[in-house]
Amino acid sequence: MGPIRPSDSAAESERERGEASSSPAPAVTRAAAVLDVLGASASGRATLSDLARELGIPKSSTSNILQALEDAGLVVRAGSEFSLGRKLVELGASYLSRRDEIREFYEFCGRSPALSRETVRVALLEGDHVIYLARYEGHPAVRLTSTIGDKMPASLCAVGKALVARLHERDWEEMYPDDAELPVLTPHSISSGRQFKEELRRIRQEGFAFEDEESTLGVVCLGVPVPTRGAHGPNLGVSVTALKATFTEEQKKTMVSELKELAQALGNPMGQWPMR
Repeated sequence: MGPIRPSDSAAESERERGEASSSPAPAVTRAAAVLDVLGASASGRATLSDLARELGIPKSSTSNILQALEDAGLVVRAGSEFSLGRKLVELGASYLSRRDEIREFYEFCGRSPALSRETVRVALLEGDHVIYLARYEGHPAVRLTSTIGDKMPASLCAVGKALVARLHERDWEEMYPDDAELPVLTPHSISSGRQFKEELRRIRQEGFAFEDEESTLGVVCLGVPVPTRGAHGPNLGVSVTALKATFTEEQKKTMVSELKELAQALGNPMGQWPMR
């Protein structure tokens, strides 16, 4: 007769006791592990069973951790699946604001011949919106536009359009069906999913996004994505805003060039904008 093995529940209890002895706060360690698993998931989602199996702890313990994380806004539940929550973006924004990259952003803008005279921003794509993480104000600054912490529909701003253009076209179809009615702020705003996807294709061809009075009358904006080391890296972009009354084609070329240099400085210098 083969060796007697402990029951699954006994083995799990033993594993939990081992965790308790090796970590000063086992519940926090497990919560962090849940976030890591969700972050590494190809789909960005996982069920309770998936997470319990991945972490090697009982479903009851995993369920308690998920409930605490959901209460804190760190994960969200959709049916039987869990994904990372918006609170992590807010915390990430606070973290990014203290990163060397953000200091480099301000320093780069201050040295740039064209960008130093305009309003430049860093934004993060979350779903179909962007969140602004940093804002450099040139002289004079365009103060009617979004500032740090503000959210904006991606279809209404250059940086949002540039970031959505990086996604796979199947994501475009899911996010922006042809008959989708998009939010509008001015008579120039893109109002349908079909129009937006046509714009995204132009952005892919040209390598940058242009916003022509689509969120604020009298204001134009250019945007490019920051290169990342992988498809699941931070989806960051940079944009520059200017007054349309004084905007020229020569200025546009210069700004696009400097924006791309800024994006390379903030991202992977060897990276390229993936055209998937």
